[in-house]
Amino acid sequence: MGAVKNVAVIGAGMAGLACGQALQQAGFLVTVFEKSRGPSGRVSTRTGEGWQCDHGAQYFTVSQPAFATQVQRWLQAGVVAEWHGRLFETDGVQFSPKQSEKVRYVGVPKNTAPAREMAGLLEVAFEHTVTGLRMQAGKWHVRSQAHGEYPETFDQLVLAIPSPQAHALLAAEALPFTDLAGGVKMRGCWALMARYPQALDLPFDGVFVNSGPLSWVARDSSKPGRLPVEGATQEVWVLHASAEWSEANIAREAEAVAPELIAAFIKLGGTIPAEYSIHRWRYADCADYVDAGFMWDADAQLGLCGDWLNGGKVEGAWMSGYLLASRLAQNTGHSVTCA
Repeated sequence: MGAVKNVAVIGAGMAGLACGQALQQAGFLVTVFEKSRGPSGRVSTRTGEGWQCDHGAQYFTVSQPAFATQVQRWLQAGVVAEWHGRLFETDGVQFSPKQSEKVRYVGVPKNTAPAREMAGLLEVAFEHTVTGLRMQAGKWHVRSQAHGEYPETFDQLVLAIPSPQAHALLAAEALPFTDLAGGVKMRGCWALMARYPQALDLPFDGVFVNSGPLSWVARDSSKPGRLPVEGATQEVWVLHASAEWSEANIAREAEAVAPELIAAFIKLGGTIPAEYSIHRWRYADCADYVDAGFMWDADAQLGLCGDWLNGGKVEGAWMSGYLLASRLAQNTGHSVTCA
């Protein structure tokens, strides 16, 4: 058994947290760097006065045994619950029930809850936007925009961030996987959060939309644990634009995009909201995912993980980080567990 490895993980989304959690449980020393004030990445929730809305990943399903074990522990901890929303699909005219045998899960009381639980057990340096990496004398040095060079050095480095962000860091030092990350195109997504003083009389809680600007519409308030408090907004809906429409309109101002998304919702039976917020996700998904699971370069002691390497989705991100941690732990004499 060798000396304890000190690992830097860049990114506190689902992949980075899963990797960091598994490495820590295998005996590694782990520091996670995150540019935002909190964890969760694109499994995200926007909050305001009297309202909240999951405006990133909407729910997740389970197919892999390792992730199933993790989800069961989240269920026991009360940070995840099943969502039994009434789901439909539409071509813009006809609506039909969406048939699926898979159970859909959401975080409770918001989708960020599982990530926050994982982050609470890790050393996470929040508001550290990493702008530089360098290897010197067998140690990784990490530099952030606001804090300069981190005082600690690391034996191993993991990038758990979207491919364009990974490419920028890798290319600056001509590091391994530069071409791989640069060759993956991630697509944007406009997300609008619409607030209503009264519940909308619609027969669905979520709709997969197969035409027009929208790809998904959901009654966020229908998810478990979202009961409104006194004086709060009665109901919140999230509207996701399609990848194609979002990419074609990604450079437009939010004020110009919002009316078109609201108009598309009205055609599906919605109404003009009392208030709304809008968010532009620059890196929401990929046109073509890398079917690798994760990447690891033993010579450079450098790894990559993330949903873009493992088919997308929340489970894909979590599994990517878990699998990379399993690879790193092979020579330590420790095993990687699921929670």
